[in-house]
Amino acid sequence: MTKVLFVVSAADRWTLKNGEVHPSGFWGEELAMPHKIFTEAGWDITIATPGGKAPTLDRLSMARTAGLPSKLREVARYLDSIQAELASPEDLAAIDPDEFDVVFYPGGHGPMEDLAVDPVSGALITRVLRSGKPLALLCHAPAAALAARNEDGSWPFVGYRMTALSNREERLNSFGRRAEWLLEDRLREGGADYVKARLPLLPHVVVDRNLYTGQNPTSSERLAKRLVADVAQSVR
Repeated sequence: MTKVLFVVSAADRWTLKNGEVHPSGFWGEELAMPHKIFTEAGWDITIATPGGKAPTLDRLSMARTAGLPSKLREVARYLDSIQAELASPEDLAAIDPDEFDVVFYPGGHGPMEDLAVDPVSGALITRVLRSGKPLALLCHAPAAALAARNEDGSWPFVGYRMTALSNREERLNSFGRRAEWLLEDRLREGGADYVKARLPLLPHVVVDRNLYTGQNPTSSERLAKRLVADVAQSVR
């Protein structure tokens, strides 16, 4: 059985310019739909957060502006069905990544607050990237890559082709325009080969070696299905 580790932000806020705090957390669709797809594929899922703290659902991810009503209802039902898992995640510091076949990070603004500077997560990402096992980062979750470092202090993702929420997509939110920094900028500055869809909000998935990235919430299902298909192919 394929074992997948879900690393979820434990943050319930995103600190903007001048210390302004925006309530946040994980994005509902980005956790629910990949979890559902992996479960239907027969994968065994472990959820972990920094400190083992129960993650916070970003309420904006369930607002009418976040998606079609039918999709939001599906996401809400699925999150309710896995509430026991979400309420008692593993402590990320106690996780051995070698025990898992796939590592998946859902987004939301939460990772911009905690995982972007979390040394435990950074070390785990560095180790998984080096291992050759699939590492998937969705939407804002590539912010977690910013905490990764090689032994010499260099960034492991230099030269990797990847995507993440674009500057243009971030600025569609009024509070996003008040961000202290933008993810697309940081990835480019770090040396990643950042790419994005032709138009904002379109699904877009990029695969480079064992790194899988999705640009935005609408990429959630495409990214998860690509992982399932590639893992199935690798074990044939």
